[in-house]
Amino acid sequence: MTERTVCTDALGVEHRRADPEFRIVSLVPSLTELLCELGLSGSIVGRTGFCIHPRETVKEIEKVGGTKDINVQKIREMHPTHVVVNIDENTKEIADELGTFVEHIVVTHPNVPRDNIALFDTMGFIFSAEERAAALVEQFTNRLTTLNRAKQNAACDVLYLIWRDPWMTISPQTYISNMLDLIGWHCVTHNSLDRYPSIELSDYVGRVSKVLLSSEPYPFREKHLEEVRKLFGSSATVSLVDGEMLSWYGSRSIEGLEYLNQLSAAESQERIA
Repeated sequence: MTERTVCTDALGVEHRRADPEFRIVSLVPSLTELLCELGLSGSIVGRTGFCIHPRETVKEIEKVGGTKDINVQKIREMHPTHVVVNIDENTKEIADELGTFVEHIVVTHPNVPRDNIALFDTMGFIFSAEERAAALVEQFTNRLTTLNRAKQNAACDVLYLIWRDPWMTISPQTYISNMLDLIGWHCVTHNSLDRYPSIELSDYVGRVSKVLLSSEPYPFREKHLEEVRKLFGSSATVSLVDGEMLSWYGSRSIEGLEYLNQLSAAESQERIA
């Protein structure tokens, strides 16, 4: 069998296996967590301020700004061999600018849960962590199989809120939406061409049976539930959900599948009661 020599990223760009002394800057919180899970924390020289997991490990990694507002000069001085970016999290302008002095820009774009399998494979290959990557693939596929077997929910339309003032939601084409689809919860929006549209909340009264307030990027808390419940009344249930579990791909997606299983089981119990 011919030995594999390249893999491709989300843009179809080919990447060879990194030289042993690789230095990584990760501009994606969930991918920083994944790289650490792959045993690569010692090679991560920079991360964003939003890269907060695993907490004790990332404390030792220098920050380079936010996902869309980075300190380019600081990254230049780190001399990274690879920068890991994401189409939704980072801007093309950032990637293009970094590409003028970083040899390898690895672009990611998981859009459905199963894309995590290719993501594990890509990171495992480039950074010579195939064994750990294969273990993550096995855990992920086992969780997905279990979730599919346990799926009992009738399909329903949901509104998933990610921001307040203005209210913002997600389109059916996003990773979060495709995660929720696994348990029959279908995200709706008036403007599916915009992945994260601003909306009039009142437009959804009578259109959805669930309203989900995500814990990120806007930090929705218990105090916000009453505001939304007052508008929707008895037409929809309104609840908080863990945004990390539903939006973070990479290694967190394995926990995310179990979280979906718990949401599904809780709804089944409510229907029985």
